Amino acid sequence: MTLTVPASALDYFGVDTLVDDDTRELQAAVRGFVDRRIRPEIAGWYEAGRLPVRELARELGELGVLGMHLEGYGCAGTSAVAYGLACFELEAGDSGLRSLVSVQGSLAMYAIWRFGSEEQKREWLPRMAAGEAIGCFGLTEPDFGSDPAGMLTRARRDGGDWVLNGTKMWITNGSVADVAVVWARTDEGIRGFVVPAGTPGFTAPEITRKLSLRASVTSELVLDDVRLPADAMLPGAAGLSGPLTCLNEARFGIVFGALGAAHDCLQTTVAYARSRQIFDKPLAAYQATQLKLADMALELGKGMLLAMQIGTLKDAGTLDHRQISLGKLNSVREAIAIARECRTILGAAGITLDYPVLRHANNLESVLTYEGTSEVHQLIIGQTLTGHAAFR
Repeated sequence: MTLTVPASALDYFGVDTLVDDDTRELQAAVRGFVDRRIRPEIAGWYEAGRLPVRELARELGELGVLGMHLEGYGCAGTSAVAYGLACFELEAGDSGLRSLVSVQGSLAMYAIWRFGSEEQKREWLPRMAAGEAIGCFGLTEPDFGSDPAGMLTRARRDGGDWVLNGTKMWITNGSVADVAVVWARTDEGIRGFVVPAGTPGFTAPEITRKLSLRASVTSELVLDDVRLPADAMLPGAAGLSGPLTCLNEARFGIVFGALGAAHDCLQTTVAYARSRQIFDKPLAAYQATQLKLADMALELGKGMLLAMQIGTLKDAGTLDHRQISLGKLNSVREAIAIARECRTILGAAGITLDYPVLRHANNLESVLTYEGTSEVHQLIIGQTLTGHAAFR
């Protein structure tokens, strides 16, 4: 069921005035795509635990959002703020949709764009930008998520080749990907490798029975004596800084994206409260309801101002990775609180797929954890404040 109020009715902070006309037009195009293509189908996809990734990837490529913030190789080269607002609109549809775009553009494509050879860029980036090839990013392992430095996946030299062995876990797009960027430990430190999906020894079994991000493909990556030529290695990435740089790109999209989910929840809930009659007057006319709505609008607006500031700093080239941690922590924490509070206003209707709020809340449980748990980001900020690393 679709119940909405104008988005402008929720923007008490005038965030829209901070956006130029070109960015506003791009954001509207993404919103229109989500309204037309995603909203009519997403409840069914979520319930079925599926997403037509290949079909959507081509459509998203035509829309121009895959790797949109990258320069050249068929990428649009937009501003960071424009990319962030696109993520906002995509996640207002569903976190799984934003994850598809984020993993494609900010992890797999960005890794090749930033650290790859010219040959790797020419081979993969134009097709990935068009949605003709799908990528995934293999860093997390079954026993090493928040501590990627402990990874067990290894790459060893064998003549002129590399041979990879190991397992990656919780990999978005994994079982539908045409190429995986896989990070492995070598005698020279951690390095990244471009692994075509058809390489012998590479398999990607899908992870099912999920209660969150159901409209998203999540997989393992299993590498069993995967033999790659020497030029499969990303030449520009040495050490853990390579994958962590990619993660910061993806975290930036989450700063905006999570707020898109919160906005969709609040917009739906305001409309529901206005129309729902209880004790002979609208639910929206009760003080308790208005207090909840006011607090949520306040936190959403504050989050958007922080996101816009982070985007502005990124465009200026002055953004620090610790500021991304601040944004990711705040956006996801407030978004999940808003989704849960919205559910209370919808009552029993809020637990159904007729409304998006519990779907968003369930998805945000994953967003709260992936690409740095809230606790990890708190500790990054804590280290900045105190000068002491408390990770161990």
